[in-house]
Parts: sequence; structure tokens; C-alpha cells
Amino acid sequence: MSVLWSLVAGGALGVPGSLDLDLLQTLRWPLIGAGVLIFLVAQWLRGTSTTTARQLTGEMLIVVPAYFLYFLVRGFVEGREAQAFHTAIDIIELEQALGIFWEPMLQQHILHIDLVVTLANWTYIWGHWPVIVFVAIWLFMLHREEYSVYRNAFLISGAIGLIVFVSLPVAPPRFMDAWGFVDTVAERSEAYRILQPPAFVNQYAAMPSLHFGWNLLVGIAIYRHSSHVIGKIFGVALPVIMFASIVLTANHYIIDGLAGGSLALVGLFAALMLHQLSQRRVNTQRRSVAA
Repeated sequence: MSVLWSLVAGGALGVPGSLDLDLLQTLRWPLIGAGVLIFLVAQWLRGTSTTTARQLTGEMLIVVPAYFLYFLVRGFVEGREAQAFHTAIDIIELEQALGIFWEPMLQQHILHIDLVVTLANWTYIWGHWPVIVFVAIWLFMLHREEYSVYRNAFLISGAIGLIVFVSLPVAPPRFMDAWGFVDTVAERSEAYRILQPPAFVNQYAAMPSLHFGWNLLVGIAIYRHSSHVIGKIFGVALPVIMFASIVLTANHYIIDGLAGGSLALVGLFAALMLHQLSQRRVNTQRRSVAA
């Protein structure tokens, strides 16, 4: 068993082959959270129909492997840190040429305001995966047909994003302290290490910002399918606040956010086209049966 652990830990995670107590400390909350989630899902499935349980199981078989693939891409950029920093400098110079290199200035305006920094950090940490999971459950339970469109939009944009991350690693602003950036999340918060342990995260995936792009998809879903005005306001505000957060926390450049939003919209457009094609196929089959 120890040999197996050595292979997995050393090969897949890039850590020493021996059982690392620090790694276990890092993993304790994700493992506890996964156990609680599995228990709650199992309890919920006991009271659902067979069809719903089957559909949820199918979704988990699609989404969970995609989620882990998103994080395991980390291994493909190891050893290419120099390229990531050079590309980051290219992005900074491009923003300077376009007159939109505002990130250090914006950070300097808020660093002495603890409330704003805390709000930016919390938005970046808790406004991403927790919100995505909650909205996915809401869509699955109450808007099942629309759920598949957004799931496909996530998968399509994520697949394209992975290709970009592997082919074009980019160091995030927080690594470019010579340009005046400050990593507010690392300096003033520990929560992010619980949701996304550094050992599993691709640290050089600044471009495009799916952190913003996927929140844009979530915001669109909430706005389109919420029946309450408060929900629609939240759907509009969510991506706006997240865009501010990714910049103010020095996790992404402005261009990263624009690229991530564009990629998300491409994924949504492609998902809608696939949905329309599927609907046409179903309608054609129904007409054939009726005839």
C-alpha cells in the first residue's frame, strides 16, 4: 500500500513519495466536505424517484471527472514557469499599449480599506465554486432542461480553457510583485486553501479567467430563470462583482477577465446550438412516429 501511495503522491501530485502530514492537513477539509456531500446526496436520493436518481448519477459521472481533470492539468505546466512569466509580461505590455493597465492603481486605492479587501477576498473565494454548485442544484431540480444547456456550456468552455492553459501558461498578477501587485488572498485569508488546495491548483492558469467566465454563465442562468426581481438583480451583480474581485485580489489581469467572459459566451452559444439540434432531432422522431 505504501508503494502505491508513493506512486500516486509522487507522480500525480508532485510531492515526496512518503506520506506527507502537511498534505494530509491540506486535504482534511476537502475530504470531510466530500464525505458530507456524499452522505447528503445519498440521503436525498432515498426520497427521490428512480428516474431522478438515475439522472443525477449520470450527471455526477460527467461533472466529477471533468472537475478533477480541470485541476490535474496542473502537472502539464510544471517546468514551464519561465514561459508563464514571459507571457505575463507580454500581457502587461499589451494592456499598457491599450491604456488599460489599471490593476496596480486599483489595488493601491483599496489596500488600506480592510472592508473592501475582505469583501474582494470573500467574493473571490466563496462567490465561485459554492455559488456554482448551489445554482447547478437549483437548475437541476427546478429547470432540468435548461440545466443541460449550462452544464454543456461549462464543459465546452472548460475544455477550450484547458487547451489554452496547457499551451499558454500565464503567471497571475499576484506573482508579479515587481509591478506593484499584492496577493491579498494569500496575505489576509486562509479559506482559499480549503476550497482549492495549492497542491492541486494550476498556479499558471491566469488566461483566460474562467473564475469570471463561469460566474458570468451562472449570472446569466440566474437572470434568465429566476422569477423574482431580487434574483435577477443578483444575476446581474454577480459577474460584475466577480470581475472586480479577480482584479482587486491580483489573481487575474483585466484582459484575462475579458477573455474568460468571451470564452464562456462561446461555450453558451455552442451549448444552445447543440440544444436546438437535439430538439429538432426529437421533434423529427416524434413526427415520424406519429406518421
